[in-house]
Amino acid sequence: MSPAATPPKLLIQGPGGASPTLILAHGAGSGMDSPFLQAMTDGLVERGLTVVRFEFPYMAERRATGARRPPNREPQLRDTWLDVIDSLALHKPIIGGKSMGGRIASLIADEADVSGLVCLGYPFHPAGKPHKLRTEHLRFLETPTLIVQGERDALGNKRDVAGYNLSSRIRLHWLADGDHHFTPRRRADRTQEENWSDAVRVTAEFIWLLKDQ
Repeated sequence: MSPAATPPKLLIQGPGGASPTLILAHGAGSGMDSPFLQAMTDGLVERGLTVVRFEFPYMAERRATGARRPPNREPQLRDTWLDVIDSLALHKPIIGGKSMGGRIASLIADEADVSGLVCLGYPFHPAGKPHKLRTEHLRFLETPTLIVQGERDALGNKRDVAGYNLSSRIRLHWLADGDHHFTPRRRADRTQEENWSDAVRVTAEFIWLLKDQ
């Protein structure tokens, strides 16, 4: 744990015990109790998994004071992730998160020696900046990884991601017509609920497979 660090408050759902544990971090703009993360958590718990959620310092401060703050700098976000993993003292948990939370998890996954990584809507590049890629470390990632991505995600769509050089340890699962939050357009033959359910299903299957290995 980093010096003088206070581990974030944890929100834990699931059977605990011997069930696989997934630690999830939130995206840049919403906290650990967002409708998206709550839906993912509920679905995964129904499938026998334990899910732990936490908030980065800037989001915890926003919750406490109501004042909006930008995300902390990357080193602090990384340290927070490592502190949470350390505080739980679990044997090789699975880590991941929504957007930014998953990206930071991907930066520390190999270092933290976790058993797996799940990124729900990975921000391959900032909005409107497709040439500013956040993929360099993904070329060498050794942790088994699942990236669940909407086909038309503005931060990395199916066509663009096909051209990226990614580690063979990364599995991509595409959600039909989904945006960054997995929401399809109204004219699509698909609903948000169907995409969210598909995301839960493939995530649970990935985690249970890791446990069986």
